[in-house]
Amino acid sequence: MKFSSVLNTATSAIAVGVAFLAVPAFAQSTGSVDFEEDAIVVTGLRAEDVAGLEIPATPKAKQVLTAEQIQRARPGQTINDIINLVPGVSFQNNDPWGSMGGGFTIRGFGADRVSQTLDGLPLNDSGNYALYTNQQVDTEILESVNVNLGVTDVDSPTASASGGTVNIRTRTPGDDFGLFTTMTIGDVLSPGSYSDSLYTRAFGMIDTGDFTGVGTKAFISASYQNYGVPYNPYGRVDKTQLNARLYQDLGSNGDFVSVAGHWNQNRNNFAGSENVNTLLGYYNDEFSKRDRFTVYTADGQFPYPCSLPEGTVYGGGGVNGQSERYSDSSSSGDCGAPFYRRYNPSDTGNIRGSSRFTLADGLILTVDPSYQYVKANGGGPDDLREGFFTVNGVNYTGAFNGGYYFGRDLNGDGDILDRVGGIDPSQTRTDRLGVIANMIWEINDDHRVRVAYTWDRARHRQTGQIAPMLANGEPTDVFAIDDALLDLNGEEVNKRDRLSWAILHQVSGEYRGTFGDFTAVLGLRAPFFTRRLTQNCYTTSISGFVDCPAPGQDMTAYEAANPNYARPQSRKYTYDKLLPNVGFTYNFLPTASVFANYAKGLSVPGTDPLYDSLYLPDGDFARPVPETTDSFDVGFRYREGRLTAQLAGWYTKYKNRLASAFDPNANNGEGATVYRNLGTVDKWGIDGSIAYQPTSNSLIYIFGSYNDSEIKDDVLSDGGVVATAGNMESGSPNYSYGARGQIAFGALELGGQVKRTGKRWLDDANTQRVPSYTLVDLDARLVIGEGPTGGDVALQLNLTNLFDEYYVGYFGGSLNGESFAQIGAPRAGSLALSVGF
Repeated sequence: MKFSSVLNTATSAIAVGVAFLAVPAFAQSTGSVDFEEDAIVVTGLRAEDVAGLEIPATPKAKQVLTAEQIQRARPGQTINDIINLVPGVSFQNNDPWGSMGGGFTIRGFGADRVSQTLDGLPLNDSGNYALYTNQQVDTEILESVNVNLGVTDVDSPTASASGGTVNIRTRTPGDDFGLFTTMTIGDVLSPGSYSDSLYTRAFGMIDTGDFTGVGTKAFISASYQNYGVPYNPYGRVDKTQLNARLYQDLGSNGDFVSVAGHWNQNRNNFAGSENVNTLLGYYNDEFSKRDRFTVYTADGQFPYPCSLPEGTVYGGGGVNGQSERYSDSSSSGDCGAPFYRRYNPSDTGNIRGSSRFTLADGLILTVDPSYQYVKANGGGPDDLREGFFTVNGVNYTGAFNGGYYFGRDLNGDGDILDRVGGIDPSQTRTDRLGVIANMIWEINDDHRVRVAYTWDRARHRQTGQIAPMLANGEPTDVFAIDDALLDLNGEEVNKRDRLSWAILHQVSGEYRGTFGDFTAVLGLRAPFFTRRLTQNCYTTSISGFVDCPAPGQDMTAYEAANPNYARPQSRKYTYDKLLPNVGFTYNFLPTASVFANYAKGLSVPGTDPLYDSLYLPDGDFARPVPETTDSFDVGFRYREGRLTAQLAGWYTKYKNRLASAFDPNANNGEGATVYRNLGTVDKWGIDGSIAYQPTSNSLIYIFGSYNDSEIKDDVLSDGGVVATAGNMESGSPNYSYGARGQIAFGALELGGQVKRTGKRWLDDANTQRVPSYTLVDLDARLVIGEGPTGGDVALQLNLTNLFDEYYVGYFGGSLNGESFAQIGAPRAGSLALSVGF
């Protein structure tokens, strides 16, 4: 077939001119898709989309954006920015283009409590459940994205999702041969922006069509993007991505086997972060708001002149490529490390299998195996000691008290008296295997049951190798693990050294029964989580700080001098719980229905708080307890002709609420995630949307949400008791609302959207609020001709943050108001040329 367009007109049903799966992507795994879709078809509850906006008729509050809406966004944009159109979702992008990351909440739940999947594959980090929005799949290959505003599916392989799911589905390869390409150029359109912020991106995709004569088909795609980072005069993004999928139909009853692959290579610097109180000061300073590209210099983020301690020879004046300009302020008096020069590279890849087999009449087996690989780090400059760390006359090499000791001449000047420049990122390597298997039995047209088994096994290796630095301040390798410095005994010096296993075995079952206009769903999850931790360093505090001696040394003197430090050890934690998931839908009119759902959730403590607990002797007190939730949804849906609408109210009761936020100044300036237990928290709210097509070539879409929370008790912290009882959680907006409109005039399509995001509390003590903000985006597409073999040649224009609104980006909140965030993405424009063959 030929790729005829990038965007659909309001009347078309296919985006990018390709054929998609016949079933909507309402759920995560193949089994969940099959189980839910067939029941919807039988009961007549299918909800067709309105110009790419769809509301599935399920007991859970969900909303789907199909490719028709996804492709209207800027090419290369992260999918998490695109779903800002969904009520209850609040995403703050670190830059206009999508590859510098960002943060988001759904109904006030942070990304570490939202499960994001790609064709059923879990994308959240297996250790701390973080989500890296800059590493998401190219949007040109997507069929749809489903946002579940409530709870997860019964077969979901998640250890943490208690606040909903984001389910991304890739397209099925086309039946005919075809080519498609997009070239994009853009820039920041804000006064004072850097001249090297130009955005360029190229994307290409090939469909093989049926190349065997028996229905075997595939697609392969590649993209490359490069641009300068806003608010960072040095940083750049260099990103390459590959995707492919091989698909084989098995007969005509919907059976198939499929294998998909993904590879993403990011080379980028940190966007830089600033204390939110500093950013708030810009609101009252028109000069700072107008020239925010040059005022972003507080807290030592940018380099400045400094004096060195007496007797320190920094790199011998550049001998052996060392630099004296990039030292860590914590160990070199007032010398400041430029945060924005820190690299944050990543290599990520996965292989995703999916399959459906009809074993007998009404008996279906689905199997979705997967493998993931991650190599990534984050960190920056530091000064390296040539000498020893001495305890009671005994010399040691390794990482002690925030310093790195090698016991050898690093800069070639003949002594071991110096400190030289180097980098010390936190390195992570992950290998993750998983499988989701469902056995579905269709008893009859009105009753279906399934049982599922889910297995997820992640090996999480976290180290902190040290690498040299060149005279120009660049590292010899952005992956310090590939060029690690050795001590005098030939051993690596590491600032951390630990091995973790995150293992899930889960059995689940679900029944769906239809009784006229009433459909009931009864589900039960039984997860069994295991966390195996091996700490090769000494834990020196309950906050998780460590000393990491190089291997092979006699630590007798060190242990005698530090009897309260926890020695290297291994520990095993297990968590399990029965989690019911029940709900119903009732069609009281052919065009209207009500729905309700209850689910119990479990969120297992992440890697960092578990390692912190190793400081305490093993026992009940030392074992962090899991979070649990009881969540309720109730709502109303309406669908008639060109109108679809949904209104839902929700309530969640949280126990042992463990909140987190990143503080780049913690851990001696290396940065750390700071945790706080808020105890019992109640959360509630309402969200809704209306999509209406007045004519076949136009759309009006309105959405909004309100959410609130109440912390039940005061919280005990290192500084004493914080008065949090009765307060709202920090970090999430109390409301958001917006609208989108679009219209087509023949070959010209115009669209625009606006979203207002409400105030966010800076801290759980509710002492200060971050102001609300409004973003306006415009998009336009013009078909200018026909490609060489009949596909469209089109231009697409995207303008984001049209009025160059100044606003504070994402922050995770805090107890005391010391949160950090990026400045919100500035105004930017891009022009894309797409050609279909």
